[in-house]
Amino acid sequence: MRYFIELSYNGKAYHGWQNQPNAISVQEVLEKALSMLLQEDIAIVGAGRTDTGVHASQMFAHFDTDKVVEDLNLVFRLNSFLPKDVAIHDIFRVKEDAHARFDATGRTYHYKISNRKNVFSFDYAYLMTVSLDVEKMNEACEILKQYKDFQCFSKTNTDVKTYICDIKEAMWEEANGELIFIITADRFLRNMVRAIVGTMVNIGLGKTSLEDLHQIIASKSRSEAGFSVPAHGLYLTEVVYPESIKL
Repeated sequence: MRYFIELSYNGKAYHGWQNQPNAISVQEVLEKALSMLLQEDIAIVGAGRTDTGVHASQMFAHFDTDKVVEDLNLVFRLNSFLPKDVAIHDIFRVKEDAHARFDATGRTYHYKISNRKNVFSFDYAYLMTVSLDVEKMNEACEILKQYKDFQCFSKTNTDVKTYICDIKEAMWEEANGELIFIITADRFLRNMVRAIVGTMVNIGLGKTSLEDLHQIIASKSRSEAGFSVPAHGLYLTEVVYPESIKL
């Protein structure tokens, strides 16, 4: 039987979602907990692969087992067993061919920039006290939605077969002393959101023009785009699936 897990995590202590040979990952911690509680070797597949230090307020993963999980009070037991920076919100059965990564139809990320020093958020938002032209940055968001090929924002030397992504939403909002970049797409490339934000920051600073953005995307070159902003301001906030995967 196949089950989906809905979880969240604070990424500060982890070297990303995916298992690493010499570093701790969220996937490793969750697999060890599930394997111990179910008393069998459990392998999980996540909806995506967040990088070192990136957070998730909503993440999904799937695993297979012969046990009837509904009878095991597994959400409570996992939350009691897992470290305080990983939380399980739901576990539900899905069709046997449902896939946490490939069946996702949309993903949303938020990137937070704090415009004032805050002793409670310095680990969770990128501090920038300089003024940014948010109107220009939102104009840049409209340009993004005109394109599909985002190779210029992808980490180099990756094993992806295509750089095509369908960006459904991109915008900047201001709230409570923070600038929040919100972006939704069917899929994302490695480092894509952080590279987009760095390019947007350069536009907000007046270092890069809106016309430059067209040229950057057309170039398909990572070296033409802006810097990659720090990971600690990035959050995976939503993963969407078709209702048809559920039993």
